[in-house]
Amino acid sequence: MRVCIFEDEGYENLYPLSLTRPVFELKCGQFTLKERILRNFPNAEVSYFLREYLASVFSQNKKGVSVNDLDTLRNENVLFINGRWLLSKGELSFTGEEEAGMCGEDVLYLRVKAKTLRNYFSLNFGSIINSVKQKLKKKQIKTRLINYPWDLVNNNPWALKEDFEFIGNKGIQGEFPSSSVIYGKEENIFIAKSAKIQPLVFLDTSEGPIYIDEEAIVFAHSHIKGPSYIGKKSQILGAIIEEGTSIGSVCRVGGEVEETIIHGFTNKAHKGFLGHSYVGEWVNIGALCVNSDLKNDYTSVQVHVKGEFKDSGTLKAGSFIGDHTKLGIGCLLNTGTVIGVGNNIVTAGRVLPKFIPSFTWCLNGKFYKGYGFKKIIETAKVVMGRRNVTMTSEDVKMLEEVFIITKKERDELIAKSRR
Repeated sequence: MRVCIFEDEGYENLYPLSLTRPVFELKCGQFTLKERILRNFPNAEVSYFLREYLASVFSQNKKGVSVNDLDTLRNENVLFINGRWLLSKGELSFTGEEEAGMCGEDVLYLRVKAKTLRNYFSLNFGSIINSVKQKLKKKQIKTRLINYPWDLVNNNPWALKEDFEFIGNKGIQGEFPSSSVIYGKEENIFIAKSAKIQPLVFLDTSEGPIYIDEEAIVFAHSHIKGPSYIGKKSQILGAIIEEGTSIGSVCRVGGEVEETIIHGFTNKAHKGFLGHSYVGEWVNIGALCVNSDLKNDYTSVQVHVKGEFKDSGTLKAGSFIGDHTKLGIGCLLNTGTVIGVGNNIVTAGRVLPKFIPSFTWCLNGKFYKGYGFKKIIETAKVVMGRRNVTMTSEDVKMLEEVFIITKKERDELIAKSRR
């Protein structure tokens, strides 16, 4: 049987994080949603179906991967899996009768035999899914389906605990000086062989595990509380890392971070607070930037989704920040702030707008075009080069498409700022 991981219409609800990556490349715990799915099917042949403008970037570092190729589905039994599913270990099996697993109105999975698939085959992937869904017996399933960015953040503590048990690595393999302390069970910690812990570091495993990956460095006076994950080659710069935090690869993090996912290649090196947030790649957060994640009246947080503010249904929601955005020193982010891709943001001691569209300059709460798309790409190339990563032509084409997709909302808010 073949596994087919696909995007559905829900990707728009995950903007700006999903503007530059398929939904199944979003992270929760230590892994992407895709990785969480595939660890249940280690030997499967895999096909992916995603937005066309993301296909080249997704494929460029994954040789031999089948992307948007309908021919791979013609003559095999196929297990279709929604890429927004935060799949737990053992929650779905290859084997079983043909059926459509549903979470409300959303398709979680379709288990389909080759004969049935041939009967409903189409040159449009969405038509295949809809036709087969109507044919098969439906089964309602209560599970974790990622509908909005805050769902990733809220599920992160659970995912970190599950990932720690799934991987099975435990114990101290790297440098750990006698002046540093583990408070809690030592069996709830893993320090990779090439990781380094400096003196006077406090690691608290009393509420959950801590995983410190290869070549990570935890500098003196850092305080990390589990469940937490420190990614490969990342640096914790005397920071307070509270529970429920995932820090991806090649990040530099200082200040205080709580229940937050930092996707990777992002700098928050200085003092300031980041809580209940999801930050993309190649983001720079300047010194003394602070976000609110709790309203003064303790009511649920409103977050900008598809052109309007939606009740998140949660008391704590911080910031959701797209790739290649830069925040100047002292930025003040309101509860539930959404910041798009490729922004340059400066503040003058005032709280920023709750929604900042992609590829804008936001100066003192007003929106401007800035120096344009070409300059943003030039800056991104410099930033990526500092981490020995080359921006490819596929990356540029993808960002050009994102620029087009976000043009209307950007132009409207820039025009409104001029009034």
